[in-house]
Amino acid sequence: MAALGALVKKVWSVRRVLVLLCAPLALVPVLLSLPPKEGRCLYVILLMALYWCTEALPLAVTALLPIVLFPFLGILPSNKVCPQYFLDTNFLFLSGLIMASAIEEWNLHRRIALRVLMLVGVQPARLILGMMLTTSFLSMWLSNTASTAMMLPIANAILKSLFGEKDTSKNMNREHEEIQASLQQNKLYTVPTEMQFLASTEDKDLTEEKEVASDALSDLKKEEEYKTNIWKGFLISIPYAASIGGTATLTGTAPNLILLGQLKSYFPECDVVNFGSWFMFAFPLMLIFLLVGWLWISILYGGINLRGWRTKKSNIRVDAEARAREVIKEDYQKLGPTKFAEQAIFFFFCMFAIMLFSRDPKFIPGWASLFAPGFISDAVTGITIVIILFFFPSQKPSFRWWFDFKAPNTEMQPLLTWRKAQETVPWNIILLLGGGFAMAKGCEAIRLKVNPLYLMIPGTIGCSYAFMLPVSTPPNSIAFSSGHLMVKDMARTGLLMNLMGVLLLSLAMNTWAKSIFQLGTFPAWANIHAENATSLLPAVENVTFSALNKI
Repeated sequence: MAALGALVKKVWSVRRVLVLLCAPLALVPVLLSLPPKEGRCLYVILLMALYWCTEALPLAVTALLPIVLFPFLGILPSNKVCPQYFLDTNFLFLSGLIMASAIEEWNLHRRIALRVLMLVGVQPARLILGMMLTTSFLSMWLSNTASTAMMLPIANAILKSLFGEKDTSKNMNREHEEIQASLQQNKLYTVPTEMQFLASTEDKDLTEEKEVASDALSDLKKEEEYKTNIWKGFLISIPYAASIGGTATLTGTAPNLILLGQLKSYFPECDVVNFGSWFMFAFPLMLIFLLVGWLWISILYGGINLRGWRTKKSNIRVDAEARAREVIKEDYQKLGPTKFAEQAIFFFFCMFAIMLFSRDPKFIPGWASLFAPGFISDAVTGITIVIILFFFPSQKPSFRWWFDFKAPNTEMQPLLTWRKAQETVPWNIILLLGGGFAMAKGCEAIRLKVNPLYLMIPGTIGCSYAFMLPVSTPPNSIAFSSGHLMVKDMARTGLLMNLMGVLLLSLAMNTWAKSIFQLGTFPAWANIHAENATSLLPAVENVTFSALNKI
């Protein structure tokens, strides 16, 4: 096995080298088949797409290629390429990542999750709803991957308290063998000749005993099937809720930020998309999709039984739910009383959300109107809040300390240290976003006389509505790696989820989104690039989104 592993590594290394060397040569015909500037731009896009798909280079390193290739190929000068890596959109994303690090540092996310589960109850359908609500809420502020990774251990602990370890199939087989052995033993029971008078009675008792054992075996199989379905429903609901919840805020998932960055690159005058307006559009869509998705998962995996909803629960299930309630309560009690740091983080988290939402909500003047127009952006708001985290004390300050000269001069610990931020913030995503923005800057284009948002918003949201395969999103992969889900489980559940997502998104775009983003008109801010057009925008968005889905 060791030799086989070494051979695989060698083959993989050789393939990476071949891709690195051969891909630039294989794409040369693209340079010759199109006009000079468009051909060179498409050459860079396809080369980066190939490197991203094969991971011939690290994803973040591939994202740096525009800094080298655009100036050398005469597409864009470096003073226009490099600033794309640190747009204010990147700093808005960075502020969200730093806030998430502070929340995780003090276990505030776990306290919120367990508290919600205590409130919704422990019946399977309610627990699935609680899991989905909690995961989607966390995913609005944390990354989808982090939310899934945090919620899955909680789900597993609850499931084990409900049903025991997930090797119950072995227990079922063992009990089945015991029942069969008992039946065989009863069948071979010998009756003395003196007792012939009682033979008919014994036969009746034996038949009844067989029927009872058969019924017990049938009930055992049904109970095992029920447990397996509920287990799958729990695990599959978490990554789906994370993907849905991430769409509700601009900082919730990377495609949303790419949309904002490309809008600022293509249309500097566009001010209709900000944290508040996006939230008003995406949050109702998230709630509707979450409710519909919960109903579908609960019906499909037995959390909601449409036929026997009035049926009385068995004592086994009642006991299991009681154990699950105790597990949740015990985990919550282990967190201890709410610390001062948790209260402070929760306060700044609320301030973070409220200030981003109220900066410029469009339907009323926001607080940014008190300052010079165009000077205050969402990035300014986010960074302002997270800077406070680095000096605000994590323990309740004592005013007596200032007047007690004998008190020890201990160093104050802030809510978040820079070392912790360095360790937990995925800096490679910042470069990856920058690479996408740089590519977009190199191929600005608009040919259709329609509101660009009418095409860009569905493409952005649609990237998060990928439910069918384990490789579709990192949350799907994490849930699949638990070993309790099969590809066919995700395929049959995700197919209808994808269709429902498309229909609900179409409904949203043609109803309330029209009034929020003025989609019914061709805006004045879109006329800037109407004459200077190429058709590479869809390629840029698809390439960047596919690379982000690998992280």
